[in-house]
Amino acid sequence: MRRVVVTGMGIWSCLGQDLQTVTESLKQGRSGIVFDPKRIEYGLQSGLVANVPKPDLKPLLARKFRVSMSEDSEYAYMAAKQAFTQAGITDENLQQTEVGVIFGNDGNEHQIEYYKIMETEHDSLMLGPNALFRAETSSVTMNLNSIFRLKGINLTIGSACASGSHAIGYAKLLIAQGLQDVILVGGACGMGIWGAVAADGLGALSVRNDDPTRASRPFDTNRDGMIYSGGAAALVLEEYEHAKARGATILAELCGYGFSSNGIEDISMPSADAEYIAMKRALADAGLQPSDIDYVNAHATSTVAGDIEEAKALTRLFVQSPSSNLHSPMISSTKSMTGHENWMAGASEAIYSILMMQNNFVAPNINLEHKIDEAKDLNIVSETVYTPINAVLSNSSGMGGTNSALVFRKME
Repeated sequence: MRRVVVTGMGIWSCLGQDLQTVTESLKQGRSGIVFDPKRIEYGLQSGLVANVPKPDLKPLLARKFRVSMSEDSEYAYMAAKQAFTQAGITDENLQQTEVGVIFGNDGNEHQIEYYKIMETEHDSLMLGPNALFRAETSSVTMNLNSIFRLKGINLTIGSACASGSHAIGYAKLLIAQGLQDVILVGGACGMGIWGAVAADGLGALSVRNDDPTRASRPFDTNRDGMIYSGGAAALVLEEYEHAKARGATILAELCGYGFSSNGIEDISMPSADAEYIAMKRALADAGLQPSDIDYVNAHATSTVAGDIEEAKALTRLFVQSPSSNLHSPMISSTKSMTGHENWMAGASEAIYSILMMQNNFVAPNINLEHKIDEAKDLNIVSETVYTPINAVLSNSSGMGGTNSALVFRKME
């Protein structure tokens, strides 16, 4: 099987809209969560949301492209542009090389907007000729494919909050098997109010409205739910020899991908057993032992059940396993700073992990005051630690019982 490497990254996040700013936010443990009173006025219980600015695309893209783009697509374009630039891939390269695109996305709000228009106007022509391209779940990939004129695989993966991670993992399989040499991968999620309504109604969102920067509390006994977040993250994955041949700078090797489903009847209940299987498979794919992992970016969203089940899985894999040396690697959930970036999370957390590996530090799990009992044996880092990091595991899960794990390591 061929080796797969990362040669470019880009991000549009509440922690920053470029890699340097995001790196500094991670080092400082800077929260990107704010309180939005409009959400309370609208009827949500949680007024907490990530502070993700809307990009101004007018100086960058012609109107013929902008009119077809969903909010998710706008974020994704900004991240993809950065990723291609860092990878040294120009427009000319894109026309000479078959480059694919796979993004994680599980829906956007435009269909709701169109429903409102139809209910009042009763005229489909009021939607305009580009409505379809904004409303499709595949809006991100169809727009990126058109803007960059890509010629390879063109695919959207909808797998709840593991969408971005599965997109990266599936692209790895295609490149390793020789079906593609270069694929733009990532995840994107819009920030509109309707995206949070269903989760709010489920009681999954934090209502710590008077203390936004301290509301996201993964693995803490006083957690009360996640915070809605989004944006976009993009990575250029490339076959190792192909990257070497064109003189690309290699940021990390994507050496492991594992997945599983929960196999239980409860559509919203996570499973420690299934998360353990996904992470174990990722390590096996990478040819690594639990003791080889220096850092784990946990999925932990600050929900009551989710953090407990993940802590059980991490303890089983990294503490109780005979090959773990009975010692936990450093662990943190960057969602303590970003909130839950939904379809983007698996991709953004891969980037956060690689940035830590590149810059020799581990970002803190902020707001951790009283660790849950299930995590008592885990080395959850509550302050920034400066130390060399050679191998990382990024864990992701989603509603409906989907799990994905990725392993990255520094190139030798």
